[in-house]
Amino acid sequence: MCDWPTGDDQMQKYHDTEWGVPVLNDKLHFEYLILDSFQVGLSWKTILHRRKGFKKAFANFNYKKVAAFTKKDVARLMKDDGIIKNKLKVEAAISNAKLFMEVQKEFGSFNRYIWQFVNYKPIINKHKFSYEIPASTPESDKMAADMKKRGFKFCGTTICYAYMQAAGMVNDHLISCPRYNELIKPTKR
Repeated sequence: MCDWPTGDDQMQKYHDTEWGVPVLNDKLHFEYLILDSFQVGLSWKTILHRRKGFKKAFANFNYKKVAAFTKKDVARLMKDDGIIKNKLKVEAAISNAKLFMEVQKEFGSFNRYIWQFVNYKPIINKHKFSYEIPASTPESDKMAADMKKRGFKFCGTTICYAYMQAAGMVNDHLISCPRYNELIKPTKR
């Protein structure tokens, strides 16, 4: 059984319904991109507990709207208690939205771009203990390097690996966790 969500109802619900489920639509990819980039230096619990605030602040995770945010929007977000008020991360979210759309133009979708790093199918790991789960992998290294080359911010290899876990690009549920076997045959999202 995965032990990281224990003791927090919101974390447990996220683990039981979202974490590791393959994401195949761009809107949800953008949501995870924003949430994971704000996680840099913080716990996932901190971000997850502010998810509704992020959703409201970032136009329901509409990347086209976020890409059009102005300095006025940055100032508004810096006063928003529903999110993490970090100017560099706020500005990065706007810049990343623009880059997200450039990737869509180049690849036809962000989904097609991001899944290339795992050869378009989830990596199924077989961890017995949480300490076996890596913070990064060669795949997340490649993903981070490519995203950095494209100008994405707050997308280092550790955050890319967290993104890969969240988006179901890797199955890092422990083999004793009921979700492990449930996710062997991914469903569309």
